[in-house]
Amino acid sequence: MRIVELDLSDDDTAHAVHAVGLRSYRVEAEIIGFDGIPALHETPAQTRARPLRWLGVGDPVVAFVGFTESAGGVDVDRLCVDPDWFRRGLARALLTAVLAATSGPVEVHTGAANTPAIALYESAGFVRTATIDVPGTQLARLRLERG
Repeated sequence: MRIVELDLSDDDTAHAVHAVGLRSYRVEAEIIGFDGIPALHETPAQTRARPLRWLGVGDPVVAFVGFTESAGGVDVDRLCVDPDWFRRGLARALLTAVLAATSGPVEVHTGAANTPAIALYESAGFVRTATIDVPGTQLARLRLERG
């Protein structure tokens, strides 16, 4: 499995990332009982416009992570795997790649009822720091402190 930097200015890449995101977020929506996940309602152009660094697996893309890094740390904005590729270690590999490529604390938000995602993050050392009420659901905020 090779993890590569993704260039969403490329139309095929942007559409592949968008499609994988939709498939992945539909599964999360079922798990948490909430279809208002913002990424479910994005167009490929909106996905492309997000100011994120993108890493992915596959050609075409079957999994990706989008994140930002600032002086305050790292924010994992989205980590998605095509459902046909679940349980093959792709999410863990992408998360490991983000941790290797960045420094400082890392934060992520996911549906509070998304137990598979929470289990992944907790197994990587993240600690749940808050449960946030948003209209229609709850989000879990998880944080990994790094020196």
